[in-house]
Amino acid sequence: MTSSSQAPDENWGWLRVLWQRGWLKGCLLVVAVFLAYQPAWHAGFIWDDDVYVTQNPLLTAPDGLKRIWFSLNAPSQYFPLTYTTFRVERTFWGLNPAGYHGVNILLHAVNALLVWRLLKRLSVPGGWLAAAIFALHPVQVESVAWITERKNVLSLFFYLLALLAWIEFVEKRPKPWWRFYFLSLIFYLLALFSKTTACTLPAALLLVLWLKEKPVGWFRLAQVIPFLVLGAGMGLVTVWWERYHQGTQGALFSYGLPERILIASHAIWFYAGKLVWPVDLTFSYPRWTINAADPLAYGWLGAGAGLGAAIYFARRFTGRGVGVAALFYVATLSPMLGFIMLYTFRYAFVADHYQYVASIGPIALAAAGMTRAFGSFEKKKPFLRPVLGGTLLLALSVLTWRQCGMYANPETLWRETLARNPNSFLAHNNLGNIYFRIGRMDEAMEHYQKALAIHPQYELAHNNLGLVLLQRERVDEAIIQYQKALEIQPQYVEAHDNLGEALVQSGRVDEAIAQFQMVVEIHPEYAKAHDNLGNVLLQKGRVDEAIIQYQKALEIQPDLAEANNNLGVGFLQKGQLNEAIVYYQKAVQLQPRNAAFQNNLGYALSQKGEVREAVAHYQESLEIQPQNAITCKNLAWILATCPEASIRNGTKAVTLAEQAVRLSGSPDPIFIGTLAAAYAEVGRFPEAVAVAERAQQLAAAQNNTALVNALGEQIERYQTGAPFRDAGQTDTPAYPGPP
Repeated sequence: MTSSSQAPDENWGWLRVLWQRGWLKGCLLVVAVFLAYQPAWHAGFIWDDDVYVTQNPLLTAPDGLKRIWFSLNAPSQYFPLTYTTFRVERTFWGLNPAGYHGVNILLHAVNALLVWRLLKRLSVPGGWLAAAIFALHPVQVESVAWITERKNVLSLFFYLLALLAWIEFVEKRPKPWWRFYFLSLIFYLLALFSKTTACTLPAALLLVLWLKEKPVGWFRLAQVIPFLVLGAGMGLVTVWWERYHQGTQGALFSYGLPERILIASHAIWFYAGKLVWPVDLTFSYPRWTINAADPLAYGWLGAGAGLGAAIYFARRFTGRGVGVAALFYVATLSPMLGFIMLYTFRYAFVADHYQYVASIGPIALAAAGMTRAFGSFEKKKPFLRPVLGGTLLLALSVLTWRQCGMYANPETLWRETLARNPNSFLAHNNLGNIYFRIGRMDEAMEHYQKALAIHPQYELAHNNLGLVLLQRERVDEAIIQYQKALEIQPQYVEAHDNLGEALVQSGRVDEAIAQFQMVVEIHPEYAKAHDNLGNVLLQKGRVDEAIIQYQKALEIQPDLAEANNNLGVGFLQKGQLNEAIVYYQKAVQLQPRNAAFQNNLGYALSQKGEVREAVAHYQESLEIQPQNAITCKNLAWILATCPEASIRNGTKAVTLAEQAVRLSGSPDPIFIGTLAAAYAEVGRFPEAVAVAERAQQLAAAQNNTALVNALGEQIERYQTGAPFRDAGQTDTPAYPGPP
């Protein structure tokens, strides 16, 4: 018979088994990650998340998956697997940021488990502690709480799997052990497709061999060569992409080798400092001034060389672990140290997410040292390890929880960045963008001007300041800002596009055409640019050329509603009514709450004689935008002049026509002629005659002979007491969307 006092021992025995086998430790690690990152669950989209997720056409286009993998359409670098995960998630939770944040947090937790497994396979003491520090260290927040950095957490996931498979391979397990080699190669390729900085894996493979005291002969080097080839190939693709698609050219990126060495040596110590003392972490750090002529600038390099020499000469006492940790740290950081210039270096030479992978080395070394130190006190003070270890992890968790709050929303992100880095022109510019989107133009302009005061050569701020000026109808000043942006960056597509729009507003249509043509030359896959070019060509009466541009836009982006609408306008002007209706209908399907699209479809249907359907679309347009003068006029004309009595409604026609005249702003013979027809429909013939005569005078002043004659015929009917009936519904053409 079992006594009651034995039951707790048996229960504890099961818990002890689960703890010793690692199940409870693993669960504790995952739960700790999700609790520490709890603020990120409710965070939104921030900087670059629009480019990667919310406004990325590759995630929704029918051929988007093909273009992700086999085109140059990616909005950033070539990260096809990362974009593929976003595309899959877009089908599950659309634009709900919680889903994307949840996946990032889960991947980070799994990565921590893999770090633990890797260190255990390498016989590194304190593997679980290292994994926990990695999981809960606040320097990782940028990689996890920022949706765009999916590429970081996803790449490390496959990176670690590749390392684990490589260890199985070099351990020469029972056949077929070569399968682990090919498995490692596959995981490596997936890591590269997630983020190209995984190209450092070959160095890690060799370090594993050295740590495990495996001979590194020619045969073993031959096994590493395929990894080197894949990494070098993807690296070259990235360098080319950064240079010719991201714009890493010009004076800002023209540093020589001495300057790049100074940047790298400073960055190594900067990252190490943030690991040891993670305070004042921010999204964008101050950018250092690099002066190769200053002897003091080489202090970081000298300190690094000294530490390297110390590690080398102390290896007989410390073993290989310290050297492996240091080499892993430097090797995995190397793509982000400045030897290869990245676009983001224009803002800062360092970023927390750059050391997501590299941090594993120093953290593992520190955890191993702490574990050995704790071990020496294990018998005398067994409580020391859990108390000190728990205190450290709790402190890191609190710092991580607090740091996550910075990523709650874009405004919080940029305000916190400015609080920690007041000279961040990036933060000023992006905070200006937020205010611009919500219509707070004074504050937007203030931040753009502050950004330019800090960095006068910042073309994005010049462009954005131009947008504010254009919004305030200061067109000439806006043009100057766009031109300044293009002086700095001649290939700046958005500035060319915005300059084109400003030139249209100033009446310089030919110059606008040149700007839009420049846009499609620089970026042929930019659908909106083809649409804009089509609009200005249409404005110049070059209808066939405009139609070609609209069709190109729709080849690139079939769901571009504006291009569908504008193609309808083009076909209408050519008299191809059926084709116009098809594209108007597509535009309305894509944006049913667009008043202009509803009006245009109504107009085309009225021209075809499908008057009831036309009335329905006009009514839908007015429900969306009741104060639209053109739609009021169009619907009033049908209700006043339609031959079918069941459609006519004279009273409503008068109300709509009077509203149209009032909203039109200036006397227009067509609007006034519509009001005359409405008066005639309700029997107010004297008023109809007087109003129609006024419309005729305005038409004559415009030398519009056809309209003068048409109004003359209508006046004759009104004088005889007969309303006008329009069998053809040919009052006015539809209007295109704004270029």
